[in-house]
Formats: sequence, structure tokens, C-alpha cells
Amino acid sequence: MAAKRVIILGATGSIGRQALAIMGQLGGEFVPVALAASSNWHPLAEMADTWGVREVALWNAHAAEDLIAARPDLAVRGGPAALSDLVEDVAADIVIVAVSGLAALQPMLAALAKRVRVAFASKEPLVAAGRTVMDSARRHGAELIPIDSEISAVFQCMHAVKPEYVEKILLTASGGPFSKLTKEELAAVTAEQALAHPTWSMGPKVTVDSATLMNKGFEVFELRWLFDVPVAKIEVVVHHQSIVHSAVRLKDSSVLAQMSLPDMQGPIGYALTYPERRVNDLPRLDLAARGTLTFDRPDTERFPCLRLAYEAAEAGATYPAVLNAADEVAVEAFLDGRLGFSGIPDVLERVLEAHDAQPDDLEAVLAADRWARERAGREVEARGKD
Repeated sequence: MAAKRVIILGATGSIGRQALAIMGQLGGEFVPVALAASSNWHPLAEMADTWGVREVALWNAHAAEDLIAARPDLAVRGGPAALSDLVEDVAADIVIVAVSGLAALQPMLAALAKRVRVAFASKEPLVAAGRTVMDSARRHGAELIPIDSEISAVFQCMHAVKPEYVEKILLTASGGPFSKLTKEELAAVTAEQALAHPTWSMGPKVTVDSATLMNKGFEVFELRWLFDVPVAKIEVVVHHQSIVHSAVRLKDSSVLAQMSLPDMQGPIGYALTYPERRVNDLPRLDLAARGTLTFDRPDTERFPCLRLAYEAAEAGATYPAVLNAADEVAVEAFLDGRLGFSGIPDVLERVLEAHDAQPDDLEAVLAADRWARERAGREVEARGKD
């Protein structure tokens, strides 16, 4: 059987690196044929050499120019359209989408249009343009397989039952590093503290979103679109141990849960091999040794980002795109020291309140994204002057 060809968008990040490691363990069943990153060209070139890949792309045009100068032997695409061009030009069976931000949207749509499997960790496309993404997947008959541990857990549980049997999706959240802090203590949180997640190793943006619970809010959007369920059927449950990755409650009161030790290699490997499963050397879960598992309800008063996500999901239209864009701007400002931790939800709420919603077609989503980034930037500046 011929090896399955894989394009990895976000190859230099945590998901990309682990995907390559898993492919190496699977004995040639999967082979990378193209790699892409945002701007980190040195490790991208090293990966290309290690895996014998000659097709690469960088979203940052200046970084692409540097790579072209340093490595004329590589076929380098550069600029905002580079990732989509790579997907369109290179034949593949699977495209892994693991790039941050709405930059993932166009390459994801390009992959769906080619009717290949899209294994995705990027949340933003389904948050901002869920209808467009799912319409494209259905129209082209392409597979969308989630990589995030919680969404993968729901995906696995949902495939064990008929959709009409599902009463509630129970989406677990680790609670982040600040689940016990008061509102006053949260206001003093620094970027360094926010980046020290107790369970998962992730990029800066996702780690901060996890600390504010916005990451969990974004996953509500993913579930809403991926499984075509109303927002009211999705319940967030705080589970600090990150053993139960998520669950579904059925109409007969049964609960199906997917459990494992926290390790992204499991869901990444499953997204590659689905619907089959492969033997791996990951540590096995020993429930007796693990001991007590605890569950709590999220506190949306201390962590209002989750409330804002639910409100935007219920409102629909272009509110989700605005929420996503404003969050990117606010988190960047927090990481740069221009905005306090508690200022993140404040900026989001102000931007959402100022938005004049439009139907969520792709053009309107992109326009709302641009508007929200500009408005959020002004809100950040205004708070800095207070």
C-alpha cells in the first residue's frame, strides 16, 4: 500500500512536531510532502532536510525571502496566500491545519475543496466562519477530523452512538492555572504566569486563551458546527486532572467518556489513522493509581470570556468572527504588556457591544474580522490611557 501523503501547516509548532514524530513511528505509512510555518524558517529548513521535503511555505513574506536566499534548493512560497497555494499545488491525502489565527481559514478551505482529509487543530476557522467551513466540507465530500484532545474525545464518543441519542455534550476544561484566584488576584496576573499551563504545552495564544477560558469558549463553537448541535446542548465542565477529555450524555442517562493520560500524540495519531487505531508506546492510564477525579462548574463571573463566547455563539451572524478577532488583538496586547489580564474580557465585551452584525457569509466574516481588529486596537489604546 502506498504511503499517505501529508501536508503540515504549522510544522514548527507543537502539533506539527508531534505529528512528524508520530509519522516516524508508523513506519512509512505516512510521509510529509510539504511543510509550512508562519515565520520560523530555520527549523522549517531543518525539518525539510530531515524528511526529504522540498515544498515549503511561510506566511511571513520577509521570512520567505530569507529562506529563499539561504536555501535556493527549496521550493519556497511566501506571503499570506502561500499556505493556500501550497495546499492547492501539492498533491496530498491529508492536510494537517495547525496554524494560529484566522490565517488558517483559506488554506483549510483550499484543502476541503480538494476533497482531502483535513486534520485540524486550528480553532479560528470554525469559530469565525463555521457555516462556510462546514458547507464547504459537505459540498466537496471532504473529511474534517479534529486534533484537539477535547474535540477529538467528543468525535470518538459521537461515532459510537446515533446522533439522535445524544442529550448533552460534556466539554471538559482543565480550568487553567488560575482557577482558584479571586477577581482581584486575576487582575494582577502577568504574561509569564499565564504562559505556565499546569497540564498542556501549547503556543502562547492558546495558553493565554486557556487561562481566560476563552479557549473553551472557542471549542463550544467547534462542537456546535462540527456536530450540528445547538449551543444549549454543550455544557462545559471543569476537570483539573485532564483525564476525561470530554463525554456525551445520552437520552437514557448513560454517559460515554473518552479517557487517557494527557498527551496530544493520541488524538494526532487518531486523526491520521481514523477510523483505524494503531498500537503506540504512549503511557497507559492506570485508574487505580490515578485516584480521585474531580469535576466542577466553570465560574463565568471570574472568567467572563466563556460567557461572552456562549453569547456570541447564540447570537450568531458575524459576532463569532468579531469575538475571535478581538481576542487575538487583546491577547497580543496582554503578552506585550499593554493590557492587563482582566482587560482581555473587557475589550472583547466593548467590541461586541459596538458591532453591527451582518449575515455570516465569507465576505461579511472577513470584513467583520478587519473591523474588530481595528476596534479592539483602539479599545486597548483607550484602556492604556486610563
